[in-house]
Amino acid sequence: MLLVSILIVGLAVLLAAPLAKGLGRNAGWVLWVPLAGAAALLSAEWFGAEGSLTESYPWIPGLGVGLHLHLTGLSYLFSMIVLVIGAAVLFYSARYLGSKKIISFYLLMCLFALAMLLLVLADDLVVLYVAWEATTLTSFFLIARSGALARQPAIRTLLVTVAGGLCLLTAVCVMIIDSGTTRISEVLASDMWQDPVLAAMLAVLLGTAALTKSAQFPFQAWLPDSMVAISPVSAYLHAAAMVKAGIFLLLLFSSALSTVLTWNILLIAAGGITALFGAVAAVRRYDLKELLAYSTMSQLGLLVMLIGIGTATALQAAVVHTIAHALFKSALFMAVGTLDHEAGTRDMRLLAHQKLRTGSTHLAIILGATSMAGLPPLLGFVSKESMFEASLDAPWGGGIGVLLTAWIAVTSVFTLTYSGRLVIGALGKYRPAPNSPRAQAPDASAPRVVTEAPVTFWIIPWMLAAAGVVLGLAPMLLDTLATDAVTIVSNAGADVHLALWHGVNAPLLISASVFLAGGLLIWQRRRVEEALVPRGMKISGLRAVENIRTAMIEVGVRVGGWTPGQNPGLHLIVLCACLPVLALVGVFALGPLPEVVGETAQPLDWLLVTLVAAGVLTTVRAKTRISAVVVVGVVGFGVTLWFFALGSVDVALTQLLVEILTVCVMVLLLKRLPARFDTERRGRAIPAAVIAVGAGLAAGLGVWALTGRRDISEPALYFLQHGEETTGGANIVNTILVEFRALDTLGELTVLGVAGLAVAALLASRDPDSVRQTPVNMKSVLADAVPNSVYIRTFTKVAAPLMFVFSLVTLVRGHNEPGGGFISALIGGAAFALLYIGALDDESAPIRWPYLTLIGAGIVTGSGIGLVGLVKGSFLTPLHTELFGIHLNSALIFDVGVYLAVLGVILAAFNLLGRERPGRHGVWGSSSPPVPEDNPRTGAIPVIYQDALNQSRHESLMMTANRQRGDAATEQQHTPGKGES
Repeated sequence: MLLVSILIVGLAVLLAAPLAKGLGRNAGWVLWVPLAGAAALLSAEWFGAEGSLTESYPWIPGLGVGLHLHLTGLSYLFSMIVLVIGAAVLFYSARYLGSKKIISFYLLMCLFALAMLLLVLADDLVVLYVAWEATTLTSFFLIARSGALARQPAIRTLLVTVAGGLCLLTAVCVMIIDSGTTRISEVLASDMWQDPVLAAMLAVLLGTAALTKSAQFPFQAWLPDSMVAISPVSAYLHAAAMVKAGIFLLLLFSSALSTVLTWNILLIAAGGITALFGAVAAVRRYDLKELLAYSTMSQLGLLVMLIGIGTATALQAAVVHTIAHALFKSALFMAVGTLDHEAGTRDMRLLAHQKLRTGSTHLAIILGATSMAGLPPLLGFVSKESMFEASLDAPWGGGIGVLLTAWIAVTSVFTLTYSGRLVIGALGKYRPAPNSPRAQAPDASAPRVVTEAPVTFWIIPWMLAAAGVVLGLAPMLLDTLATDAVTIVSNAGADVHLALWHGVNAPLLISASVFLAGGLLIWQRRRVEEALVPRGMKISGLRAVENIRTAMIEVGVRVGGWTPGQNPGLHLIVLCACLPVLALVGVFALGPLPEVVGETAQPLDWLLVTLVAAGVLTTVRAKTRISAVVVVGVVGFGVTLWFFALGSVDVALTQLLVEILTVCVMVLLLKRLPARFDTERRGRAIPAAVIAVGAGLAAGLGVWALTGRRDISEPALYFLQHGEETTGGANIVNTILVEFRALDTLGELTVLGVAGLAVAALLASRDPDSVRQTPVNMKSVLADAVPNSVYIRTFTKVAAPLMFVFSLVTLVRGHNEPGGGFISALIGGAAFALLYIGALDDESAPIRWPYLTLIGAGIVTGSGIGLVGLVKGSFLTPLHTELFGIHLNSALIFDVGVYLAVLGVILAAFNLLGRERPGRHGVWGSSSPPVPEDNPRTGAIPVIYQDALNQSRHESLMMTANRQRGDAATEQQHTPGKGES
């Protein structure tokens, strides 16, 4: 049933776009149902079972990777947070959203919910990592879709969280290698954690990954920056789900790392700094949503501190506070969003000038803020008491426990202060201090009356806030859930008994002190504001992130300048420098050279070597480009004959067809280049010749040294012995490409498609050099296309259709005979090349097929049939059937995808390079905008990077000003006024 629950949420993903298109924003009233249904199904499974539940489905059996799922107390807790809060946010969004970008919002929100659910249910490290990165990408798009001002915050958020993802990837690889398994449950039970060095390294990697995701010091800047996203996104990603992914990762590995000192120090230090810094920063905010962002950082910092302490009591407190935080923070984000939707602002200075008649929304804010402040009788009070108890029982002696308790207490004082500031500001009762910055207030003589939103708007935050009251009055309802979760994350057993009243004890006395100090700060809030708010901070985490981003662009500009596009020869320097190193390794590290040439060389080999060498020498001596193209073709055809002689028919066919098409493309470029080489640069030929000869000798020596040192490998022996039996195909080359390494081939297919798009994009943005015109006084049959192409036009009428039919035959037979998708597409491309050569002019030459569509269709076809194979075990598992007595398999459909994509790339090259001005004739299938006349012809890539760098520097300088007006402006793009709702 675990997979069924994931599929139910996947159904919401599939329905999101059509429902949003048909129902508009009301689609949220339908899409919340699958999430709630998945939550109900998991709850029924959990309470109906004894102990944890596991399910396993094969994914990549060769690597031991599978869709392994498990439902434990910890994963059930976080599943409920993901699904219940997600369903609530989707229901709430049906009234919050305006009329723009509805489809992208619901689709991305459902995708995020699916990724989070897979993350918390995963029992496989690879699946965990894939889901982790999926949450990163979906959150990036959810932030970026919020308007023009959200683009840069989204990029900064992506940079930080991707850096954490790389740390997680490193940790995943290390754990898989050292434990010998990808199953998380088996990894946690492995003996590798007994190695102190390995455990410390994994503690740093996993801790860093979690800190970036949960916005902890020194990675905390992205969370307030991402508040440009609309309120439903903030309520789900930045209060209940995405930031909780980091907490989940820490809790998941706490059973293995809780006694590792590196883990304890890292989490306590980072969490403590973030908790206090976030709390103080929240006191300095006027924007209610920004205040909640900094308060989220602070609350997550407390959770990280508790996990860092690592005792059963501390982990119990972390689990309880995770529940409390998810309830009150999601309620507050949505309630503040409701207030902003109705009043048109979140700024407490502006709310003070309006008459707010929003009692239900205010009640949700008061209840949520009371729980956040840790006041009885709400759940936040119960979790805060647990924090004090955990810090007093810290395992490193009384002094450390007292210090940690004092730190949490001071943080709690500021928590109470900013909670009071939130309530006062939301009620419109804020009165600024004399020295505080003033917002431009509306006309005070006619204050606007803000009435309550419809009940369908405020009911969700009200219910979540009320849940904090119910669970605060009856916390024993969480005993079983907390016990199950703590048992998983703690090495010691757990038997949690929560209560609102524990008598007069140390935690209660500390809480009373916190209430007194916090109440005093609220009473003297204007003096606190005078002391804190006007004073800016010289150190800015956001500025640090922007400086890192700017530095990365500068490094890219510098590195890109080493190999400019105007001098392709520079691209070969690195390769030429590496080849001698390879040869030296082969000669000196591997021992004497093997007897390869003397034993296997045949007279035909020496003949072909002579042919290739003659072609190379003639190419070097060529004075015109057309002659160079001809003799380079001779070299390519010589290599083709060599492949045929060695019995590698598939490779030979591929080489032959690629050579033909390469010569055709080079001919298209010849008319844009000077007819002859620059004789003034002949002086540079000697150094180039030395480098070329040296690289060639090194490559030959390296091949010689590395060849013949072992017998046939085990994988190759397996392919030869069992390939046909396993796949049903006799052509071992084709079966390896489209079945045994289908995922790798799909990656290559995607790269090929991207190359076609890159050609189109480059020629759309920048025209190539003009076509060289034939001199008027030149009288030759070659100068006139009509008589010159009589033979080729006659031949093409017969040859082109036959070649195209032959390409289809080669496609179908490729699984058992030489052929396949790539070779057949090259044959079809050669047929198109004939049509181009036989055309009378540029306008009649192009084959007007949608080549970009062909590329996309090929990639989609290959991906789709590969995913169908997952039903039977792994990507592109062979699926066989018969049609009219003809045996068919899934590899043929995959080859069809390869065929379409390769054909699309060939057509793109011919269509775009064959025209005189591609950019003017519509590279994308429609008319392209004109290219500015002052568009530079040299250094195109560095100029692009320089524009990005200048833009980044400008945005860095304008960041502070944009932040103040950006949040409200972005929110208003998606939150129409009350009359529009």
